[in-house]
Amino acid sequence: METKLDTCKYGLIGAGMMGQEHIRNVALIDGAEIAAAYEPDAGMCGALRAFAPEVQIEASMSDLLRRSDLDALLIASPNQVHARQLSEIANTRPLPILVEKPLYTDPGDSALIESLSAEYPSPIWVAMEYRYMPPIAAFIQRAQAATGGIKMLTIREHRFPFLPKVGNWNRFNKNSGGTLVEKCCHFFDLMRVILQDEPVRVMASGGQDVNHLDEVYDGENSDIWDGAYVIVDFASGTRAMLDLCMYAEGSEYQEELSAVGPEGKIECFVPGPGRFWPENQPNPIPKLVLSPRHTKQRDILDIPVDPKLLTAGDHNGATFYQHQRFLDVVRGKAAPEVTLSDGAKAVQMGMAAQQSALTGQSVSL
Repeated sequence: METKLDTCKYGLIGAGMMGQEHIRNVALIDGAEIAAAYEPDAGMCGALRAFAPEVQIEASMSDLLRRSDLDALLIASPNQVHARQLSEIANTRPLPILVEKPLYTDPGDSALIESLSAEYPSPIWVAMEYRYMPPIAAFIQRAQAATGGIKMLTIREHRFPFLPKVGNWNRFNKNSGGTLVEKCCHFFDLMRVILQDEPVRVMASGGQDVNHLDEVYDGENSDIWDGAYVIVDFASGTRAMLDLCMYAEGSEYQEELSAVGPEGKIECFVPGPGRFWPENQPNPIPKLVLSPRHTKQRDILDIPVDPKLLTAGDHNGATFYQHQRFLDVVRGKAAPEVTLSDGAKAVQMGMAAQQSALTGQSVSL
């Protein structure tokens, strides 16, 4: 049943770097606005007042949840508090929620997620922006047909190091869940979506090789990883690989996807955020490349993204398209495309990869 709303008003929990990207993208959508936010860090509150003075800042999450004018909630807080905040919302004001990845970081929270899946009375959408990058969306749509059925999938992300975050929370595995959860749950989600299959075994090698080696916060050394290889076997016999390097910011393309099957190969090339690109060089254009096995006639397609969307965030326009779809969910026109189950499975794959890299043993799922 469709819900009739004029302007859909969101409450934002966490107004740091990603929260501010959400604000900029929601502002581009007719019929939606960020009405209020809860952000405990004084510096981020100051930044929020400067660039989005129309957003009312609440003193606590409880104050935010007491507002009667909210239609939905966005959670963009540090990883380690997502599960606790979901629980508080469920117990006090179960509105529709868009919650940033990763869904949780403590394996002990999996029972909470299962409970929410069964009992939460409103829709919850887990923010997996990479699905909605235009070049990746085109890749997903065409991959099975272009390959004749995917047998091998490779996802490469060669990018810049982790950016500074509030309180340096992302410098520690205990807060982020580890790089293969924090960063790579996006890619494990893509593997499931692209292959239309479920993982059965994970093998990984990773570590902290170049970045953050000499960083110390409150007497504690940063332990976040900056590179890994992960191989995932799927139930049908297909396999996927992740190649992650976070000291490769000179790469022309940040994400490169490749799928191969008996009929051919399809590739996708996605540039990183424009704000990190040298001013004297034009931004690379996203591309989709189809390479049929038998004719060998490559078809190279440019997949340009609206410049307004590129300046609104670091995810190649994906945050805007995700919000368009989430607004349909809030209005009762659609169901979440990325469910709690999807978010939990991406976390489980990341945790299995972290475990495999630490132990040197494959992990069954």
